[in-house]
Amino acid sequence: METYTLGYKFRIYPNKTQARLINRTLGCARFVFNHFLAVRRDEWKANHHSLTYVKTSQLLTNLKKCEDTSWLSEADSMALQESLRNLDRAYENFFKKRAGYPRFKSKHSRSQSYRMRNQGNGIRIEGNRIKLPKVGLVKIKQSRTFEGRILNATVSRAASGTYFVSLCVETDKTALLHPNGGRQIGIDVGLKAFYSDSDGNTVASPRPLKSLQRKLRREQRRLSRKMPQSRNRENARIRVARVHERIANIRKDFLHKLSTRLARENQTIAVEHLNVKGMLRNHRLAKSISDVSWSEFFRQLAYKTELHGGELLKVDTFYPSSQT
Repeated sequence: METYTLGYKFRIYPNKTQARLINRTLGCARFVFNHFLAVRRDEWKANHHSLTYVKTSQLLTNLKKCEDTSWLSEADSMALQESLRNLDRAYENFFKKRAGYPRFKSKHSRSQSYRMRNQGNGIRIEGNRIKLPKVGLVKIKQSRTFEGRILNATVSRAASGTYFVSLCVETDKTALLHPNGGRQIGIDVGLKAFYSDSDGNTVASPRPLKSLQRKLRREQRRLSRKMPQSRNRENARIRVARVHERIANIRKDFLHKLSTRLARENQTIAVEHLNVKGMLRNHRLAKSISDVSWSEFFRQLAYKTELHGGELLKVDTFYPSSQT
C-alpha cells in the first residue's frame, strides 16, 4: 500500500490550567534547544568534536536529575526529545549547506511550538476534543475530517496568544486521489490581477496587506507610544499581532480555495517558472510581491494537482506568456 503524508492544522482552546502546561512545555523545549546548542558549540570549539543526538539525549537525562533543572521533568519527555532532534536536523542542514548555522530561540519570537510523536495512540481526536500527552483533552475546532494514522502533533502558540495543533497524518494514497475535470489551462500571474488564464479569465487578488495597511499602521503607532514592559504595551502588541494574523488568514483562505478549484477542474496546469526570491530584491515591488504570495500558490498547486491525478507544468521564464 502506497502511503501519503498530509498536515492538518486546527485551532484549539485550552483552559487556563492546560494553557499553563502548554506554555511550560514551550519554555522547556526552548531551553533544551538553546542549552544543547551551546553545549555542542562549546564542544566543537574546545575539542573539534561534534556531539550526536544520542549523546545529547544521554546528557538530557542527566540534566533532568540536576537540582537546578529538575523542573524539566514536568514537561512532556517526548517534546524535549523532539527538540533535540530539531537541533540535530538544524546541524545536518548546516553541514549540507542547506541552511545557516543554528541560532538560539527567543521567547519573544512570533510563534512558539513543540512537537510530540504519537506513541500508543496517545494523540487522538474524541468528538470535539483532542487528547494530548500531559495536557489531556483539549477543545478543538476541527474544520475538516480526515482518515489515517496520526504520526505526530505540533502544538503552537501564535503571537496573538491563540493556540493551534498541527497533525501529521499518514493515509492511503489511493484514498486521497480524486478525479479532475480533465481540462487544460495556462496561468500567468501578475500584480494587478492575481492571474490571467488561457481562457481569457482573470482573478483579482484580495491584497490583504494593502487593504489592512491603514489599520496595521495605526496599531503600530499606538504600540510605539506605550511604556516598555507595561501591561498596556502587551495589550497593544497583541492587537498588532491580531492584525498580522488576519492578513495571513485572508491570504491563506484565498490561496487554498483557488488552488483547490484549479486542481479539481484541470488535468494539466501550466504556470510560469518565476524566480520569486530574485524578484523580491526589487524594493519597489517587494511588498506587493510578498502580498500576493506566488511561491505559496505554486506550492499548493503542486501537491493538489498530484492528489487529483493531474500534472503541473512549469514554463520557461522567458516564454512570452503575458503577450499570448
